[in-house]
Amino acid sequence: MDHYSVLRERMVKDQIEARGVADKRVLEAMLSVPRHLFVPEDLRGSAYQDSPLPIGEGQTISQPYMVALMTELLHLKGDEKVLEVGTGSGYQAAVLSLLAAEVFTIEKNERLASKAAKRLKDMGFDNVYVIVGDGTLGLKEEAPFDGIIVTAGSPSIPQPLTEQLKIGGRLVIPVGPSGMQMLKLIVRMEDRFIEEEKGGCVFVPLVGKHGWKSGHRFAN
Repeated sequence: MDHYSVLRERMVKDQIEARGVADKRVLEAMLSVPRHLFVPEDLRGSAYQDSPLPIGEGQTISQPYMVALMTELLHLKGDEKVLEVGTGSGYQAAVLSLLAAEVFTIEKNERLASKAAKRLKDMGFDNVYVIVGDGTLGLKEEAPFDGIIVTAGSPSIPQPLTEQLKIGGRLVIPVGPSGMQMLKLIVRMEDRFIEEEKGGCVFVPLVGKHGWKSGHRFAN
């Protein structure tokens, strides 16, 4: 077993499983995806630490525990179509690709999107489709989705995303002001939406028509 595999096993055991993430498929996916290949080369030694890391363009790769928690909240079984808002490095999309049938991921920054698309393709994650655009608008042409995951903090829940959920579909999104958001789970029922709070978190801003305006910045 190589050095990174040992670090990845420790990450899953100590940072993720120990904090209550119990979905075996999620744990296996976190064990399988080489997180160090999704961060800048000079940060690979820190790839399995319990923290987000910068990936350039003012963006981050999320804390491993947060990736696992948000993924678990989607309750994926393997045959779903999932939308991710905020591709970043492509790491969250890679994890989702092992758990769902199709993953569509939207990134506003063209440079990040291009790098992530190449990285995912080179690594064989063939069921991930990277789109450049405003993720707060969702992806109407591919809707409805079984699950939607937003990897940036939004001032409110973008209406297009709730509209693009299937009945029974689940949306996971950080909502709130700069400095601290609340991770929310929204489940679409036949005649209403059920909303649950899943704990505090801190993300980079979700910029777009239904998010923060361009230029808005707050700490990671």
